[in-house]
Amino acid sequence: MAFSEGLRRLWRLPRFRRILGVRFSTQAADGTLQTGLASYVLLSPEQQPDAWSIAMVLAITMLPFSIIGPFISVTLDRWPRQRILVGTDGLRCIIALAVGALVWDGARQNPAHLTLLFLLLIAMSLNRYLLAALTAGLEHTIDRREYLTASSIMPVIGPLGMMIGVVVAAAVRMIGGHWMPVHHADTIIFCVSAVLFAFSALLGTRFGRDELGPTVPDPSRSASQVLHGIIDGFRHLSGLPVVSSGLTLIGFQRLLFGVYSVAMILGYRNYFHAKVDVNAAMGDMAVWGVVMGAGFVLSAGFMPRVVRAIGMRRALIAMMVATAVIQVFPGAMLNRWGLLVAAFLVGLFAQSVKAGVDTVCQAHIDDAYKGRIFIVYDMIYNALFVGGAVVAALVLPVHGISHAGLIGLAVAYLLVGALFAVISGRQESALYDRGTAVH
Repeated sequence: MAFSEGLRRLWRLPRFRRILGVRFSTQAADGTLQTGLASYVLLSPEQQPDAWSIAMVLAITMLPFSIIGPFISVTLDRWPRQRILVGTDGLRCIIALAVGALVWDGARQNPAHLTLLFLLLIAMSLNRYLLAALTAGLEHTIDRREYLTASSIMPVIGPLGMMIGVVVAAAVRMIGGHWMPVHHADTIIFCVSAVLFAFSALLGTRFGRDELGPTVPDPSRSASQVLHGIIDGFRHLSGLPVVSSGLTLIGFQRLLFGVYSVAMILGYRNYFHAKVDVNAAMGDMAVWGVVMGAGFVLSAGFMPRVVRAIGMRRALIAMMVATAVIQVFPGAMLNRWGLLVAAFLVGLFAQSVKAGVDTVCQAHIDDAYKGRIFIVYDMIYNALFVGGAVVAALVLPVHGISHAGLIGLAVAYLLVGALFAVISGRQESALYDRGTAVH
């Protein structure tokens, strides 16, 4: 089945259209929220950020949920996922408004600054919870043979929404920053984010209470049962070597993507622009993000074609090898055009890997365990990205980019591809094709 035909078929499904709407709007809100955070913390005219500053911001926004995730993952398999969508984004709407109020007054001194970071920590942790709920509920909106098409579309819709949110927020910051204090422009960004969160919560109400599962919800929430559920989820995962190998691949890929992302942010902030030239740096970063986002979006049509041609396992290996090549040429040319071409292709291949691993997980994990294991997936996905930022802080120069660093990344991508080829070779290749048009 051609990708376009698959997309048209899925689009005729009302539940799938609704879940797409929630994914798009909630991640557009996330894009504005994260841009507001980056603008307020990293793009102040008074300071020049380093890799540790970026790692700190990523750790604040991603790690807390990675730590507590297993303890609340059982709720995704017990509570109605529709209620989770509505309640989570409703709460984040309130948080975004509170953050905007704090930023309007400056919030550079304690305790206001600590309160602001704490609220953002909660908002970003809830983001991971919501996305895991959406992923776990996807099965209830599609036919089982369309996992690959759906898993290619859903992760793309999110980055597309985030990309639009980033563009809107960047425009508000650059235009508003000329006419008002920059922290007032940041306040407007957080207010826009609040509106988008409210819209996402409203879309979530269009689902019935039980439309997104779980199939057999368990209302019990005692601590002992939660712990038992976590252990049971990991036991289920240990019996799925195909899923385990996919999670290993995505973990290492995210580690390297974290190093790459920090290098690019520092490069656009410190290598191409002077310390005081904040708006120009933010403009370049926004362009880089949009170009990479375009790669994310186009992966929806790209990865299914590659999988049909060579199979899922070989496709995942090919994505790692292709990313290695791109890091060297044109990535290591160290000019704006070369970096933009590389950004597009890195985004294309990275999102293709994500779609592939999503498909493997959807096809092999029982619905009763999806919430728990997708939380583990989400932990790996985000914790390793932060780990990559820490590695970047240890090894990158202050201006972020260098020929040696990008060539080193290329070698690392090749090694990860080789590792996955070895561990995945222990299973039948046909197992990786389950849930695709190939199988």
